[in-house]
Amino acid sequence: MSVTLDIRLKRANKVYHEGETVAGVILLVCKETLQHHGIFLSMEGVVNLQLSSKSVGVFEAFYNSVKPIQLISSNIEVAKAGKIPGGKTEIPFEFPLITKGNKVLYETYHGVFVNIQYTLRCDMKRSLLAKDLSRNCEFIVHCQPQKAKVVPTPVNFTITPDTLQSTRERTSLPKFLVRGHLDATNCVISQPLTGEVVVENSDVPIKSIELQLVRVETCGCAEGYARDATEIQNIQIAEGDVCHGLSIPIYMVFPRLFTCPTLETTNFKVEFEVNIVIMLHDDHLITENFPLKLCRV
Repeated sequence: MSVTLDIRLKRANKVYHEGETVAGVILLVCKETLQHHGIFLSMEGVVNLQLSSKSVGVFEAFYNSVKPIQLISSNIEVAKAGKIPGGKTEIPFEFPLITKGNKVLYETYHGVFVNIQYTLRCDMKRSLLAKDLSRNCEFIVHCQPQKAKVVPTPVNFTITPDTLQSTRERTSLPKFLVRGHLDATNCVISQPLTGEVVVENSDVPIKSIELQLVRVETCGCAEGYARDATEIQNIQIAEGDVCHGLSIPIYMVFPRLFTCPTLETTNFKVEFEVNIVIMLHDDHLITENFPLKLCRV
């Protein structure tokens, strides 16, 4: 006998803040009367930390510090054992989004080595011959916005062969001069990163100019930390040998779920950086790095 189980949240965007109520319905569709041994709903918020392959084995103490961190956990019995009539049945539910003790609800974030996720799970127990049914549904938690206004901190930059830090062959580098600015490095996560780049001159034709958003995830404990930087997104803002002296706009939207307000706790950190990458035709790669601080207002 076919039966479908689903969790539907009242909010279409599935975004909640601490202190609010997560509400919705459990939807059951079956052709005929269905016998069950109880329907249960659980809500869980967990931080999963993972070590990169280069860190495994370096710190023995890491294995204790990378256990999942539980932020919130609660269970309710939605329906006692009994029968569900044939057709469509909706069972409403409500969960207060409140932590116990001094725990903090961090914002939902899907990273490589740090993952912060909030899920609802519905389980329907059935007799031995019939298989138990279960369904998961992720909802998104946003941290409470800051009351204070974010003061933008514009950054001007000039890139020449002399300003590059890690180059052994400075003498063999072609001459170039690139100027520009970022309107802010203290960024509001719901607003785009903006600025401009101007190629003043370059001896070698330019192949491409790209904007690279990077997450820097740190996991660890007092014994040591593993810090890993990985790319989130790469946007090409110019292709080919651009006109010299022309302003090229920088515009990057922060992707949902893959970014969150900059976070620092005892066990892990999530930080962000942006790289301006200029590729020359002779395959030289020029990178200028800017740390970003993201917040929600």
